[in-house]
Amino acid sequence: MLGMLFTDKECRELDYVLRKELDEMLLDLHDSRLDGDIKQAVGKRYKIIFRMYARMASPKELSRYVMKVTK
Repeated sequence: MLGMLFTDKECRELDYVLRKELDEMLLDLHDSRLDGDIKQAVGKRYKIIFRMYARMASPKELSRYVMKVTK
């Protein structure tokens, strides 16, 4: 595990970057033009970024980005 120290401004910037990345990946995951392999790769990356964001976000903010599982 790696520990890092951030200033308040850096934390806000990291929060912003992670949220924007999650938003973009959600759009990609709902894009019908992308094939299954690409969506699978985006999904794996989404899970990693989501876990990073979960370490700093409140439950209310985090609930916006919970992926709904469809079968």
